[in-house]
Amino acid sequence: MKNPIPLIPMLAISTTLSTATPERVDPSSLFGKVMCGYQGWFRAPGDGSGLEWVHYRHTNGRFEPGHASIDFWPDLTDFGEDEKFETPFRHADGSPAFVFSSHHPATVSRHFQWMKEYGIDGVFVQRFLSETRGDRLNRRLGQSVNTVLSHCRSAANEHGRTYAVMYDLSGMDAGCAGYFKDDWRFLVDEMNITRDPDDKSYQHHRGKPVVAVWGMGFRDRPYTAEDCAEIIDFLKNDPEYGGNTVMIGVPMAWRTGDRDADPDIHTWAQVYRAADIISPWMVGRIRDARGARGYATGRAREDMELCERLGIDFLPVVFPGFCWANLKKGRPGFNPDSFIDRDEGRFLWAQYDALIRETGVRMVYQAMFDELDEGTQIFKATNNPPVGESEFKTYGDLPSDHYLWLVGQATRMLRGDIPHTRTMPERIKTTGN
Repeated sequence: MKNPIPLIPMLAISTTLSTATPERVDPSSLFGKVMCGYQGWFRAPGDGSGLEWVHYRHTNGRFEPGHASIDFWPDLTDFGEDEKFETPFRHADGSPAFVFSSHHPATVSRHFQWMKEYGIDGVFVQRFLSETRGDRLNRRLGQSVNTVLSHCRSAANEHGRTYAVMYDLSGMDAGCAGYFKDDWRFLVDEMNITRDPDDKSYQHHRGKPVVAVWGMGFRDRPYTAEDCAEIIDFLKNDPEYGGNTVMIGVPMAWRTGDRDADPDIHTWAQVYRAADIISPWMVGRIRDARGARGYATGRAREDMELCERLGIDFLPVVFPGFCWANLKKGRPGFNPDSFIDRDEGRFLWAQYDALIRETGVRMVYQAMFDELDEGTQIFKATNNPPVGESEFKTYGDLPSDHYLWLVGQATRMLRGDIPHTRTMPERIKTTGN
């Protein structure tokens, strides 16, 4: 039996659940932080991007009753009229249902304002490398991806949150390292990412800006370990564009080479050892509080022990639940049992509790802030979605801001600002709708 990692001692503090948040999050370290994934990938006709219903429409291209990719409906109560885009869907009273667009700067700013209000530190802004390639997809999409990143930078600075770029290699082929390098050079040279002296919000760790690359080591992906090693080396050691702290998103079974991982663990081990932060992907890998505790006392603890021996930091992933019934509707082999119940937030709290209690983890990746497609979002979702041929999940009797509030409380527990508790805290005051 391996010796357990000692827990970080909890501070003797008041039991009051304070909602006070600092004006500006310290961007110098990931320790003590909960960082959310931020997709920023929703688009709507008329939003200025020149695109259609990106990430709202089903894979058949239709966004109308019976055809959608989202499984929850966003709550737009706080939104300005210019941020609302009418859809073909209707509420029970016959009124039109509206959605937002991530291309709209006020909407991105609103999301970061919520982070500040609820005490959430910041986000990893997702950047799908395949979406920036004008030769493969509509060039307007790549331009809009850059626009959203600019919105995130402005909003993070405006509201005192932090952000960092997270590349996603999904959809890329073997030999993708060259294109990756070109894109990172573009971000540095043309958008001044990590180089802007007026940007006070870019997240650093251990003295260097953080750049994350998700999707290394997964089973049955065409890009190779050599591609990934070349990307890490470039981000760390290139004389002009290097000097970064590199976080990599890896399979849950990265260390053992089973389940979701490429079984060639000897080849991939060299890639993993080159990284500064390892973050195993856990969405859909556990289903309930018991699974959360089992992961924390088993794989997570052993992962963290190995990372400590290698001098690598460990960033575990938590998620509130899972649903992709609309996204997968009509696809062969769709399994309705893939739905993972949120249990009114108790499932998510159990993950935080178990990881903090059993491993003494110092930072957490929250999946996701705005992922409506797979039902992992923590932002405001309405309990009055459209009705008809498409069925949408809701938060039930909970307020639409329940998960924003809950992640804020978990962040405070991680830092020791409130006592550690196995039981999800009772909400004292509702701060949203």
